[in-house]
Amino acid sequence: MEYRLLGRSGLKISVLGLGTATFNTKGGLAVWGNVDLAGAKRMIDSCIDAGVNWIDTSNAYSTGVSEETCGAAMAGKRNALVVMTKVRFPMGDGPNDRGLSRHHIVAQCEASLKRLKTDWIDLYQVHEWDGLTPLEETLEALDTLVRTGKVRYIGCSNYSAWHLMKALSISERDGRERFISQQIHYTLEAREAEYELVPLGIDQGVGILVWSPLAGGWLSGKYRRNQPVPEGTRVAQKFPEPPIYNQERLYDIIEVLVAIGGAKKVSAAQVALAWLLGRPGVCGIVLGARTEAQLADNLGAAKITLTAEERARLDKVSMPNLLYPYWHQLWTAKDRLGAADLALLGQHMTT
Repeated sequence: MEYRLLGRSGLKISVLGLGTATFNTKGGLAVWGNVDLAGAKRMIDSCIDAGVNWIDTSNAYSTGVSEETCGAAMAGKRNALVVMTKVRFPMGDGPNDRGLSRHHIVAQCEASLKRLKTDWIDLYQVHEWDGLTPLEETLEALDTLVRTGKVRYIGCSNYSAWHLMKALSISERDGRERFISQQIHYTLEAREAEYELVPLGIDQGVGILVWSPLAGGWLSGKYRRNQPVPEGTRVAQKFPEPPIYNQERLYDIIEVLVAIGGAKKVSAAQVALAWLLGRPGVCGIVLGARTEAQLADNLGAAKITLTAEERARLDKVSMPNLLYPYWHQLWTAKDRLGAADLALLGQHMTT
């Protein structure tokens, strides 16, 4: 297992981590899967045996149930794991039971600590943007949690590039703790992050964690053009995340994944994950498995090495069109591009 520094910090994480949204799910999240406590313990043990050193959860996953399950499942193993959780989404019906106010952040941190049965959270992530709460208030609350020892690092998730850059500038101006990570959606099917979030992360030292790296299962290889959708899957139940805007392009990507996987005698899912691990700025991938067999297969991606030719095939079939001003920069600024610029434009300079 490879370990990478998480952003501009001294914290090392394995390139693969365990996502826990499937732990004892209830309500609408049950479509993701439903792993009971015994299964959660086995998954955590399997991950530790494979060299995985972090788990990712959220207070919003089944309204705290995932955190409770994590707390019970990692009993006796806490020191072997970097524990990540999140705050932002509704945890009650009151007007202050959501968002990123000081009130909500502090209250939910205390609740998460109790559910996780731990004295500290290694990475506390804001789960989504809150356009009503001043960033100064959010960052002050997070900074206080770090200074009191309840949180060790902070990160964000699902921010726009301007949201993240504004937060970093405020942290620098006010001497607050800064985000060391951004957890984003980034796959062969959805490469929009390459326009701004990836270059920003490289330039500012904000490490990338990837959620739903198989596009909700689409890139696993079990969905094929002109074949029935397997029953009981998220796709069969028409779960809307992530949105697919070009179905034929998606199937083209899947065909290349399956072909490369077949030639290497590995799964299409492993190929998709290995491609992500080779992308600039990516520090770790969240594996959210419905079954232990899926988890075991996904963990195998850490051992996959793609050739330059295989990467080129995957890049070509999934390459995003260049939006303005990037196409103009490609034409007129290629003589003075930095590492962050090249994370997007470099691949277009060779095609």
